[in-house]
Amino acid sequence: MTIQSSNIYSVDPQTSQKFYINGCWSSPAIPASLPVVNPATEEVVAQVAQGSAADVDRAVAAARAAFPGWSATCAESRALVLGKIHELILERKEVLAQALSLEMGAAIGSARAMQVPLAAEHVRVARDLLSTYRFQTVEGGTAIEREPIGVCGLITPWNWPLYQITAKVAPAIAAGCTVVLKPSELSPLSALLFAQLVHDAGLPPGVFNLVNGSGSEVGAAMAAHPDIDMISITGSNRAGALVAQAAAHTVKRVTQELGGKSPNILLPDADFAKAVPLGVMSAFRNVGQSCSAPTRMIVPKDRLAEVESLAAETANAIIVGDPRSEDTVLGPIANEAQFNRVQAMIEAGLSEGAKLVCGGPGRVQGFEKGFYTRPTVFSNVDTAMRIAQEEIFGPVLCIIPYETIDEAVVIANDTVYGLGAHVQSQNLDLARAVASRIRAGQVLLNYPAWNPMAPFGGYKRSGNGREYGVYGLEEYLETKAIIGFGG
Repeated sequence: MTIQSSNIYSVDPQTSQKFYINGCWSSPAIPASLPVVNPATEEVVAQVAQGSAADVDRAVAAARAAFPGWSATCAESRALVLGKIHELILERKEVLAQALSLEMGAAIGSARAMQVPLAAEHVRVARDLLSTYRFQTVEGGTAIEREPIGVCGLITPWNWPLYQITAKVAPAIAAGCTVVLKPSELSPLSALLFAQLVHDAGLPPGVFNLVNGSGSEVGAAMAAHPDIDMISITGSNRAGALVAQAAAHTVKRVTQELGGKSPNILLPDADFAKAVPLGVMSAFRNVGQSCSAPTRMIVPKDRLAEVESLAAETANAIIVGDPRSEDTVLGPIANEAQFNRVQAMIEAGLSEGAKLVCGGPGRVQGFEKGFYTRPTVFSNVDTAMRIAQEEIFGPVLCIIPYETIDEAVVIANDTVYGLGAHVQSQNLDLARAVASRIRAGQVLLNYPAWNPMAPFGGYKRSGNGREYGVYGLEEYLETKAIIGFGG
């Protein structure tokens, strides 16, 4: 599968309609295909093979056959292959960025600066961990061994396609597992490029397998498959629940990274001139299509007018447009269903009486086609409103006022989600104290740099399990105690 870097619309129809199973490109058991729509133009730009349970069976059989050999390799050997994968991602970063821009509308600058480099970082971290991680420790007469769990089914979303693939594939194969990947059918092109890249890196046949298709067919077949030992899914709460239900019959491990409604508390002493613009841009990163986006800005009531002004100034200055343009900051929403969802939620905010600060319903002016959404800021939002409770997954920010810090913490925790959170304060001790009271898997103080070693995952309905770094690696390991090991 190839995409020419000089033309993001050039997709090889031969390889795009095949799966990668047991080290080879192979056709689906039942000939069928799925369209890939460019969200910037609403045109079909590619067709990819649509899988079935029979294709899952083939991929799982390949992974199961490869597991004894791969799990027995030394850490150094696995690190060498991961190192090659990392090198190839960086070598092919432009073609990967172009694919991401084509399939889900990522602004090309963002794809080059974030989507691809951060994906490569997950591979680098997994490689580097293999030089330090102790798969066996001995305490007294007991040895604790950490062993690969087996065949892993990996289900990834459309919003950060390559990034989420490497966040799962890299630690899984580092642990000694073999994998079957089902990328989102809405953004599958970068996954096909990744499969070719893995092949070129020399990963043994069967260690990595890819089957495209719908969640209702391929995803369900993977979740229920008796020869898959673990499922890791990043997606919606509905998808996570369905996968867990299907997996329950075989009592396999299920890790889920699901939805979020992350708060961003601006404490009274925060530098508002800095904190508000950065908060808006953090909420709108990737067109707001990030599960950990801080889309609830919780601010002192007596600073509300100031916050509204700063937020509107920032949002109105964002360049929304053709994702191929170097000047574009935000491209379109990634698909039609999500565009319609965002529009419906903006209308809900208006009907519930939230104050519209900027943006609003409808496409960005000048675009009759493409899922271009106006960066929207609501203020005076009540925490009971739908826009304050439901994940919107678009460039929509809710500003919620508070009178006391205790109230701010209550508002932050008033959600079924618990994935991420932000706290802004010039008093680090105060920020730390507030962070410790927030029920979320990750809290960021004063917009720190991204840390690929920091565990990422949720409380409550944001899922279970952790990704990234050591914690992400350990999700793919079983724990064995050998008592009497010391004699």
